[in-house]
Amino acid sequence: MLSAVMEDYIKAIYAIGGDGEERVSTSALADYLDVTSPTVSSMLKKLEERGLVDREEYKGVTLTEEGELVALEILRHHRLLEAFLTEQLDYDWADVHDEADRLEHHVSDELTDRIAEALGNPPVDPHGDPIPDADLSLPEAGETTRLAEAGEGERVVVRRIRHQGDEELRYLADAGIRPDVEVTVVDVAPFGMVTVETPDGEQSLPEEIAQLIEVVPAAETDGLEA
Repeated sequence: MLSAVMEDYIKAIYAIGGDGEERVSTSALADYLDVTSPTVSSMLKKLEERGLVDREEYKGVTLTEEGELVALEILRHHRLLEAFLTEQLDYDWADVHDEADRLEHHVSDELTDRIAEALGNPPVDPHGDPIPDADLSLPEAGETTRLAEAGEGERVVVRRIRHQGDEELRYLADAGIRPDVEVTVVDVAPFGMVTVETPDGEQSLPEEIAQLIEVVPAAETDGLEA
């Protein structure tokens, strides 16, 4: 049985590595988890001994096939908890991440499956992140681009907000930007600000925030709700 800390490391490697596809450095993990590099090295050795990570000196780590399955199971728990907290307990979508972090290590697969069934087996969580199904397969995702890459005058619909921290999520919630909201790009400044028109009014976003937002052209969704 894995400890909660081990699970946090596995989830972090999956997240930093672009859903498990790239090697992750010790320093990147230390920054992400707010711990020291020696602490990371010690934990990675334990995970390697359990066959959950593949580690190469000076090149970082990736998850093994077994480690990726563990990551997907943790994400299934976490994202279904976020959906449950939002839909059934009236939590704000920007405030559920920390709560789900605390609960994800303590829910059984049976409870997770019952939550999924009660919610109608949602394909995504409140942030637009895909939820692995009971077989730990991710739903097929359509192609998206980052809001920071959209051109002036483009109408786009938010599909996913990549989580970096609750502060960023609350910032976007206050700006009226969330999954399924349509925005129009008003201006892309040369110094890194992206200004968009939202249902709540005009908002200027730092480029690093706009990079967290995945969008699709509004034309792709026109008429889908008709």
